[in-house]
Amino acid sequence: MRRPLAGRITALIAAGLLVPALAACGADDGKDSSAESGDSTLVIYSGRNEKLVKPILDKLEKAIGAKVEVRYGDSAELAAQILEEGDRTKAGLFFSQDAGALGALSQEGRLAKLPQSSLDEVDPAYRGSAGDWVGLSGRVRVIAYNPDKVGEGKVPDSIHDVVKPEWKGKVGFAPTNASFQAFVTGMRVLEGEDTTREWLKGLKANGKTYANNLAALDAVESGDVSLGLINHYYWYERVAEKGEDKVGAKLHFLPGKDPGALINVAGVGILKAGDQTETAQKAVDHLLSKEAQTYFADTTKEYPLAAGVTSSVEDLPPFDSLESPDIDLGKLESLQETLAMLQDVGLV
Repeated sequence: MRRPLAGRITALIAAGLLVPALAACGADDGKDSSAESGDSTLVIYSGRNEKLVKPILDKLEKAIGAKVEVRYGDSAELAAQILEEGDRTKAGLFFSQDAGALGALSQEGRLAKLPQSSLDEVDPAYRGSAGDWVGLSGRVRVIAYNPDKVGEGKVPDSIHDVVKPEWKGKVGFAPTNASFQAFVTGMRVLEGEDTTREWLKGLKANGKTYANNLAALDAVESGDVSLGLINHYYWYERVAEKGEDKVGAKLHFLPGKDPGALINVAGVGILKAGDQTETAQKAVDHLLSKEAQTYFADTTKEYPLAAGVTSSVEDLPPFDSLESPDIDLGKLESLQETLAMLQDVGLV
């Protein structure tokens, strides 16, 4: 019998397996601003970093006509807490950094069905198959490369190519980072356990590990490695800050539905037990509004997912041009198996 996710995640934390991942996410600063909820209060458990989303969440009170209280933490940790709290949870809305945590709550029957009008704002590929969560913003896995070390036409077109002998010692990645682990989970779902395990062994032999995506990008820029496996928005944030001519790396978007081109999403779901369905639904609709979607596009450099909203970020490939693999993002909930595999291979 499969152990409940709460127990599995709690066991992993106790064993120390999740500690690196939680630290890498950087979302939980120990602050808990949640309090007793009431009829006019929406309590949000947010797995997204406070510095990143506080500006948009601060505007929710006016938009929904209710007080908003937010608890920040790691998405997997918060999902486990919601399951442990059960019907006692004070959370009305779960704002997750990734689809896997939403999929876990959906699988355990903790999320309420969303109105079709809200679901229809987002392509079915980026919302829960049970209709109980919806994606807000997307990020795609890419290969960053140093043009002084590898020509544009020589950058691998598949994640499988980076484990070939010619890239030995030249690939940077962050194995304790949540986005890398979500990608590995996606690879397991798409290509199976054996293929993924062998690929990880090859990556360990070829690569250099870093604490997070930014450190991996730094390593590409400095020439410590030629390639880096990161999310696209880190590069675009750096370009916005410094100017493209001051950034010593470029990006390669993988073609052909390669598992290395996974698009993961941040999204929201309404908690059945939170007794805040009406205000939570207003919050969902606001987060899908043009105002909020434009914030994700312009400020976080992610892809807005609501229909009719496009990114204004210069040189960002159109969302519909990305050749991402076909996958049910809710299946990214199997973090335990991914962490066990990474530990077995010796990467965490």
